[in-house]
Amino acid sequence: MSVIAIVNPKGGVGKSTLATNLAGYFAASGESTALGDIDPQHSSHVWLGIRAAELSPIAPWAPDAMRPERPARGVAHAVLDTPAGLDAATLHHIAAMADRIIVPLQPSIFDIYATQAFLALLAKERTVKRRQIRIGVVGMRVDARTRAAEQLQRFVEGLDVPVLATLRDTQNYIQLAAHGLSLWDVAPSRVEKDLEQWRALTQWVSATD
Repeated sequence: MSVIAIVNPKGGVGKSTLATNLAGYFAASGESTALGDIDPQHSSHVWLGIRAAELSPIAPWAPDAMRPERPARGVAHAVLDTPAGLDAATLHHIAAMADRIIVPLQPSIFDIYATQAFLALLAKERTVKRRQIRIGVVGMRVDARTRAAEQLQRFVEGLDVPVLATLRDTQNYIQLAAHGLSLWDVAPSRVEKDLEQWRALTQWVSATD
């Protein structure tokens, strides 16, 4: 079983978008998949609730928000959506059961500075170091034509963790989420640009080493 936590204490950075689409990728690959949500808004579980039964199945996973633990056996991949304002104790519990942590951020100066501080905190977290958890960053809602995108690019170039993807600002994610869908639940031609941006990210989460 692999457990992937989507974590950033900054709110509004796209954690639920990333978590639901990542779960959709694993499910479409034919592997047993669970989606957990410890955010009080429960956006990922709302998405699951409107997902059609005939789509690739994703099981709900409801860990204790204060002390999340790995899901039951039989799940190949579990994705965990986490809240804004994550406290140190909950982060420690997440690190104790996650195999990988993905940190999403948007190209604003506020998100960049908040994420920079969080990545520094992750680097010092004893459980993260002891378990050698793999960490990656994903740029969310990036318009390559803007100055904000340039600021984000300068920031990620100085990171000690890999940048797994830079996802464009598109209505596709909003429209699909409204129907409980992921990128992998619709015709590839409809989301071709987005699937290409996810390619390196899906390779990273699927790697066994």
